[in-house]
Amino acid sequence: MMRRHSILREGFTLFSGNVVAQAITLAAYFIVTRLFTPEDIGIYNMFFSYIEVIIIFSTGKYEMATVLADDDREAMAVSSYALRLNMMVSLVLILSVVAIVCLGNSVGTLVLGSSSGMSLTNVAWLMLLIPPMVFFCGTSRVYTFLFNRRRRFESIAVSDVVGSTVGVVLKVVFGFLSRIASVWSTLGLPVATVVGKAASNLNYAVRLRSLGYPMDITRDERRAAARKYRNFPLFTMPKDFINSLSANLPLIWLALYFDKGEVGLFALALTFVFRPVNILNNIFEKLLNVRVAEKVRQREHVARDIGRFFLVVNLVALPVVVVAFLYGGDIFAFLFGDRWEGCIYYIRCLLPWTFVALTTTSLMFIFGVFGKQRVEFAFFVVLLFLRVVSMLVGIQSHNFQIGILLFSVSGAVLYLAVLAYIVVMLSRYEADVATAAV
Repeated sequence: MMRRHSILREGFTLFSGNVVAQAITLAAYFIVTRLFTPEDIGIYNMFFSYIEVIIIFSTGKYEMATVLADDDREAMAVSSYALRLNMMVSLVLILSVVAIVCLGNSVGTLVLGSSSGMSLTNVAWLMLLIPPMVFFCGTSRVYTFLFNRRRRFESIAVSDVVGSTVGVVLKVVFGFLSRIASVWSTLGLPVATVVGKAASNLNYAVRLRSLGYPMDITRDERRAAARKYRNFPLFTMPKDFINSLSANLPLIWLALYFDKGEVGLFALALTFVFRPVNILNNIFEKLLNVRVAEKVRQREHVARDIGRFFLVVNLVALPVVVVAFLYGGDIFAFLFGDRWEGCIYYIRCLLPWTFVALTTTSLMFIFGVFGKQRVEFAFFVVLLFLRVVSMLVGIQSHNFQIGILLFSVSGAVLYLAVLAYIVVMLSRYEADVATAAV
């Protein structure tokens, strides 16, 4: 009973912190969508899609080993290694971006496509924001896992709120400034996001020493931890890269060939359909990852915990999905203005994938717990292939909407296959535990 109350208390802490942070961000869209055009939001989301792909390499996914480490010294050793790797990758990015910017007129077409309508100067500044954003995202990821190991969920929640609040305030400020100087139409949203993530990092850094982790980690300890958990950069990192690349293909590749206003409609739909899923996935992963990993180390049953999670999540999500499918367009037009009513097509396309991903993505950590990173990697290679085909169909047919429809269907099908494999893994583990107990 005490454990159940502990789970509920920790879940509420994470949920409330994430909800407040995301509520601040989402509420700002009531203003942001009236200050920025669909084209501005489309370009911003293209920028952020590059971040989400590049960030995979910055820490080598070593931060995920923090909750699996045998003791605090090992946890800090692998985290310290991840932070150093993140710094090196960020420095390489700075040099690479400067070199690309120096190429001149090819930059705009390379990054945003020939229909972006942006000046070379604005594109260059936009690219120069990529390295600091990658750096702050990487350090934030490492800090989150360190606090997660200690179950300091209130600190994670506060950092989320701080980052969201700073970012939102700046987005609104830059939105009004864009009426005076057009440069902020392009750079306002990215700059606000970078500064908000930096503020979140600062909050983490101030609180880090209160966790009591050892700070006298040696180079040999870092290297030993890196060798021990090498499966994360060898298999989890490529898998996450492929997964992130496939998830962002519409904004990285398909969007290069189509009007940025249409891209903006898709981007806003993606934000409001998938952001609640990301909130819940982050909460569920933090709650379940540590507990399931501990139970597996102790050879205890985990099926009941996973089953209860699956049942509750799906019972809550199903009516929400139905309402969004039927009335999403009317809701968007009312909240954000008539020019966003076109989001309804993309909402309906994305909902099947989103519904399946809500459960499946939260349980992805199980592949790492059972050492099945190679299988997980294979699944997402298949997903990337399916989505590349989807993008090619959209480009060849000159139809952005068809590309998005096929993109979502391929994601839903693959995630169902992944979920089935997770069930098989859990069934085998439960059978082994039951046999050992006899």
